[in-house]
Amino acid sequence: MSETTFSSFDTMVDKANRLLRDIEKANGWPKERRKQSYAALRAVLHRLRDRLSVDGAAHLGAQLPTLIRGVYYDGWKPSETPVKLSGEEFFQRVRDDFPYAVDGGIEKVVRTVLEALKHYVSEGEWDHLKSGLPNSLAAVLP
Repeated sequence: MSETTFSSFDTMVDKANRLLRDIEKANGWPKERRKQSYAALRAVLHRLRDRLSVDGAAHLGAQLPTLIRGVYYDGWKPSETPVKLSGEEFFQRVRDDFPYAVDGGIEKVVRTVLEALKHYVSEGEWDHLKSGLPNSLAAVLP
């Protein structure tokens, strides 16, 4: 765990690092690829956030770990959401934001990020999230 000498900050950093480690482990990436796991998380969070209604995005954001919530909201323009995307368009937008070539392709990256995020979101909120997406995109969520 990183030491900031302030326990609340230490806890926030630890939760963020755990989430990134979950993404790395699921993709078989070594810790040295932390920038890659962060880029994957950021790309998926931003596309998901932009696809949701403003209320849906806020409800999901409220359940994310504090530091991850900052990444999620970074650059958000609520007046420009939701952006209508099919499942294929969603994957393409994530691919555009994720500058790494990886084994298994972008679909695997998206699925592992969503699986890691699911551990931080209540089951009720996850079900609500899925119900607010078109079937082609909801099918991507674990």
